[in-house]
Amino acid sequence: MKRFLEDYFQLSSHGTTIKKEFVAGIITFLTMSYILVVNPNILADAGMDRSALFTTTALATVFATLLMGFYAKLPIAQAPGMGLNSFFAYSVVLTLGYSWQFALTAVFIEGIIFLLLTFFNVRELIVRSIPKVLKEAIPAGIGLFITLIGLKSAGIVVGDPNTLVRLGDFSQHTVWITLLGLVVTGILLIRNVNGAILFGILAATIFGVILGDVALPNRVVDLPPSIEPIFGQAIKPMFTTEGWNQILSIDMVVVVFTFLFVNLFDTVGTLIGVISKTNLADKDGNFPQMKKALFTDAMGTTVGSILGTSSITSYVESASGVASGGRTGLTAVSVALMFALALFLGPIFLMIPPAATAPALIVVGLFMITSVSNINFNNLSDGLPAFLTIVFMPFTYSIAEGIVFGILSFTLLKLGAKQHKDITPTVYVLAILFLIKIILDAMPLAK
Repeated sequence: MKRFLEDYFQLSSHGTTIKKEFVAGIITFLTMSYILVVNPNILADAGMDRSALFTTTALATVFATLLMGFYAKLPIAQAPGMGLNSFFAYSVVLTLGYSWQFALTAVFIEGIIFLLLTFFNVRELIVRSIPKVLKEAIPAGIGLFITLIGLKSAGIVVGDPNTLVRLGDFSQHTVWITLLGLVVTGILLIRNVNGAILFGILAATIFGVILGDVALPNRVVDLPPSIEPIFGQAIKPMFTTEGWNQILSIDMVVVVFTFLFVNLFDTVGTLIGVISKTNLADKDGNFPQMKKALFTDAMGTTVGSILGTSSITSYVESASGVASGGRTGLTAVSVALMFALALFLGPIFLMIPPAATAPALIVVGLFMITSVSNINFNNLSDGLPAFLTIVFMPFTYSIAEGIVFGILSFTLLKLGAKQHKDITPTVYVLAILFLIKIILDAMPLAK
């Protein structure tokens, strides 16, 4: 086995060893294992079975990460994406009013489209055609959206009929559980502790136990919960007439596009960012395994939807493993093994309440909003569309609306300013489609 791993992953030529790769994998696991708690909590708000989601999250992560390790041979882990799971639950299901089965079908269709786009080398062409300012604005908007979800789930921010939102009731334990977790997570991040987000979640959970809000499980190790309640639901609508009516609707087109759009930039950006920290990429950030990595992402999303989870994407936390010496796919294999072991620790992960995972959402929001520093707001033809993209996401509680109004405002302002050269054909097409959607949505009101 040792000889096989040495030869298959070419460890010597990459200046690494089996031990280094496995240690790097463990570190990556620690930094991203919070997804085993956060993803079930978010998607459960859409009406899905939380216990089944724990198992599905782990299985989808294991599958996609093993594929990345053995096929693309890159030290990058994959799992259900933050932001994408929020769009799934809070925009598609809770705002648009569609079922979670509809959302899973959209993810499945997205995965199939990604496979085709990857096969024909179209994904990178699409990325290049979207204005850079919107690429920077979208993560920032998602960051604010995720932060709002975290504050809301903690009870720190609550609804108000007069002012829309207000500060929550600080006599509630959930508020203090979240605040303690946020402080612990922040201190550990400042001290560069690997697994800071996970340890913050655990500290908040322990505090919840002390307050009597969290019950300890009867056992620590157990067989994984069944995924039967959510397995295969993504493809069921394809066997009914009503299902096809939804699949062919304008809303499905917008939902699928939003999944595509966010996942596209998330994955490509993460791949380039993480690989740039190794010796595998050239000066432009390109590397030989790019197409294989994108194929892995597409396969992960497709299989993940069938298992019952939102879109799979590459995790920027993989950079922690790379910084620790991970250089090959063996690091990803190590990450997958850790998630496989975590499958049997369900009682521990499932005892963690939403208030304890809220700090993770707030901190991830911080990480995502940093892209706003790359936007030149003094140039209003760029700054205003970027601003609208960012604020529409939290204020309309929808990532999709932020993208829609960002693309539309960018197109109209550039046309009005006679800066036609900044508008690509792709952006023209998207603007027209989004305008049609808005008109169709407004027609019932007109009647």
